[in-house]
Amino acid sequence: MAQADGQNKYILCYSKSHVRNHEWRTAENSAGFLLPVLQDLTKKSLEDPSRTEPYPKLLDIGAGSGTITASLAKYIPNGHITATDISTEILERAAEHAKSQGVTNITFQPANIFKLPFPDNAFDVVHVSMVLSHLEATVDAYKELLRVTKPGGVVANRESEARAVTVYPDVPALLKFNKVLEDTLAAAGGQRGAGSRLISWALKAGVKREQITFSFSTWTYSTLEERQIWGETMAERLRNGPLGQKAIEIGVASKEDVEAMARAWEEWVTTEDACYSSMNGEILIRK
Repeated sequence: MAQADGQNKYILCYSKSHVRNHEWRTAENSAGFLLPVLQDLTKKSLEDPSRTEPYPKLLDIGAGSGTITASLAKYIPNGHITATDISTEILERAAEHAKSQGVTNITFQPANIFKLPFPDNAFDVVHVSMVLSHLEATVDAYKELLRVTKPGGVVANRESEARAVTVYPDVPALLKFNKVLEDTLAAAGGQRGAGSRLISWALKAGVKREQITFSFSTWTYSTLEERQIWGETMAERLRNGPLGQKAIEIGVASKEDVEAMARAWEEWVTTEDACYSSMNGEILIRK
């Protein structure tokens, strides 16, 4: 992922294991706070057969490999989604996934969150998931999201709260990992506690408090398949990805620490009573 116009280099990259972890995400487990909004908009579209254009129009920013995007599309059968990412390679994968799911109401195009190639007031819904936690200029990003949202439309954003995670068994190497992940994210220009700052960023972008609905939800990994998705991904990122390299570079972990954390995640995967959960902040902004 290239760095451009205030967008920081994505420390976790698009390795095979990283993409696998992202492809576990769906509208149901990652955008539940938005689904009632989409269901209401779809109801309106069905009540007005005179509409000739797709409704609602949804912009999905940072769509990645598109599993959330494709599942969102099923909630707005009369609507249309424009899915963007700064990586053309990952958008190709997203297009393939949509095709495999029989989803046809999505178009894909590369775009920078700070310079969206769309006119003002273009979309009924703008959705962003796990993007702003990797940025420095978060308020500027919110202003751009609001610019392309129609009056009365909704900006929906979900970001991780890196300081609010729990893991069992709570072995030292896994507890250390949580701090290392937080420190490397911050060193790359990201946000330690993005999830709890969404209201603050929105207010600084000019939004009034009464326009905001805020909540927290969690991701939980406890079944064998879920543990494999999370634990194997973390081990791979530590050993062969920029996460481990960055941790060593900034001095928050040694090579031995990195290997110990990777082994701990591998053991965690095979531990039947193991679990991991992280908290995420969610904001709906009614423009």
